[in-house]
Amino acid sequence: MIHLRIVAPVDRAERAMELLDASPSACNLIRLERAARRPEGDVILCDVAREEASVILSDLRELEIDQVGSIAIEEVDTQLSVAASRAVDAARGAPADAVVWEEVETRTSEDAELSGSFVAFMVLATLIASAGIFLDTPILIIGAMVVGPEFGPIAGFCVAAVHRERAMAARSFAALAVGFPAGITAAFVATLIFKWTGLTPADFGATHHTLSGVIASPGFFTVFVALCAGIAGMLSLTTAKSGALLGVLISVTTIPAAANIGVTSAYGDWASWRGSMAQLAINLTCILVAGTLTLLIQRVLYRRRKADHLDDPARRLAGLPAKGRMRHVRTARGRASREA
Repeated sequence: MIHLRIVAPVDRAERAMELLDASPSACNLIRLERAARRPEGDVILCDVAREEASVILSDLRELEIDQVGSIAIEEVDTQLSVAASRAVDAARGAPADAVVWEEVETRTSEDAELSGSFVAFMVLATLIASAGIFLDTPILIIGAMVVGPEFGPIAGFCVAAVHRERAMAARSFAALAVGFPAGITAAFVATLIFKWTGLTPADFGATHHTLSGVIASPGFFTVFVALCAGIAGMLSLTTAKSGALLGVLISVTTIPAAANIGVTSAYGDWASWRGSMAQLAINLTCILVAGTLTLLIQRVLYRRRKADHLDDPARRLAGLPAKGRMRHVRTARGRASREA
């Protein structure tokens, strides 16, 4: 279930109540008249089946409640209620497959930001992967994959491509364009220090370090795994399955490839350097392509569901047109977009 907290002027609150009261997938509907002070208006609380959350949120935004008031969205982990069970049964589809697009947009927008902490995690993850390469230890490579935050901007770029959000795409690109070079530079400098202090051998070859050799040798399975990871990553993001996302982070070799680029360049192993560069490029490209295509398919399915929803009697009670209308709405970052 999804919990909504709505603040709206009295006239919009009345129409929102008509909409939610007539929707069989909504329950626990509460209206607190004139309880809000800034902005002034009524407060409406309700729970909505996850499967219908986005179409109902779209209706509320068509009432322009997001412009004159606010809509807060929270995930309900556990609810013991017969009424809630009936609301879920009334919604089409399975809760596990439902996509709350507003939640996805907000989450990816936040994760796509270029920040000091993002760069710090990229540097730390790459340094951990560098140690794993020198020690030829898979545990450290896996740990580096988990620490690496690069999937956030990758997912943000995919969402931006589907929604044609140039600002989010630019932020995602900037995060990746700064984060990976920072990590590679850190691995390069660290390797030089390790060589100078004698912590690592004077000569380094991928043939004597199994993990480095694997990273520097992309092939068919590099593409195959990256495509699968891109699909799984988007599904885990849109369906809020964090456990699956952790598996995605462990399966792709973006951070290890970045670390190997820094290590091999410090040793002048240009053949392995080129292989690692290819590994990184292939992984990023395949994840972006697979993730974007996955989102496009999910978006098409949502638009079909939205089109069927336009004839819902609840919309007529709220004064919304049965065939809908194209109007400008604001995304989480304030950019105007069009929605049916």
